Amino acid sequence: MEKVDCAVIGAGVVGLAVASRLAEAGREVIVLEKNFTIGAETSSRNSEVVHAGIYYKKESLKAVTCVRGRSLLYAFCDQYGVPYNKCGKVIVGANTAQLNTIKGYADNARSNGVDDLIWLNKDEINRLEPDVISVGGILSPSTGIVDSHAFMLQLQANLESNGAVIALGTEVLSLRTRGNTIVTNGFNLSANWIINCAGLNAPVLSKDIEGTPNAKFAKGHYFSYSGAHTFSRLIYPVAEEGGLGVHVTLDMVGSVRFGPDVQWIDDIDYSFQAGLKPRFEAAIRRYFPKLDCDKLQPSYTGIRPKIAYENQIYSDFIVRSEIDHGFKGRIDLFGIESPGLTASLALADDIVHLVESSLG
Repeated sequence: MEKVDCAVIGAGVVGLAVASRLAEAGREVIVLEKNFTIGAETSSRNSEVVHAGIYYKKESLKAVTCVRGRSLLYAFCDQYGVPYNKCGKVIVGANTAQLNTIKGYADNARSNGVDDLIWLNKDEINRLEPDVISVGGILSPSTGIVDSHAFMLQLQANLESNGAVIALGTEVLSLRTRGNTIVTNGFNLSANWIINCAGLNAPVLSKDIEGTPNAKFAKGHYFSYSGAHTFSRLIYPVAEEGGLGVHVTLDMVGSVRFGPDVQWIDDIDYSFQAGLKPRFEAAIRRYFPKLDCDKLQPSYTGIRPKIAYENQIYSDFIVRSEIDHGFKGRIDLFGIESPGLTASLALADDIVHLVESSLG
């Protein structure tokens, strides 16, 4: 049986970031990816938003890694020429009660170190975004969008330039804590370190360790829009249970998408439910009354890797290491959903610290 120093499971954005940072630190690294392309699942089926760190509970792992990761991500993009646009986003309130909710967001953001939010009244929002109606809201200037595929390709280039390799089409079937053994569809492998970044499948692969949370899947639909608009920023309503609400996102060429919704599903299924269009129309019209429904078309779906204990949804990232479960050389990442793209480099640095600081 072959043995390596570090085996990273999953070539999504977090797995690639972890592998890249480990390789830069001089570690021997192999990335095991069941698909035949990098970032084929959650990492390529999201809004590509660089989040500021507004919504997440103070001192949570999401809050800490989002705020730190945002700076790291923008710096990485500047260093390597990865396209991004710090376009900003506006969170809009439809009524006075929602303004109170948004005030809570602002207070929470300040507790997370996000100190650049700007309060706007309805006229100020209308001057910035003429197509948007609201009673007021906040502007987040440090929110942006990034070309996530270009980012992942650069991470791949960096890890490979430091000697790491990606084994595409290699599905991990099981992990065995004894001997840190990995069983795949083509070979078995042992590693000094196994870093489970398998996203949607991470909890299933870690059922051999007591205390592993259950996987929950939150499916989201995105509709593209070809109608006339004046959006130059991301537009977000007040958040809903399980997500941030059906919002306006832009891509690097200015095209508009609306989404995602939240549909709880039992199995991984990327099919599109076109019948959801009336529900999307109603949600969008609350802040964009000029919506031309004929120009709203199905685009794609994504699935968030939620986790639960005793069927209660857990809202933070979880990183479990030897300190938590007692198994040397094993690190599992669970529930790495939004803001996982933003937090990816910060999470990677945390993983490298765990590996480098181990007494083993």
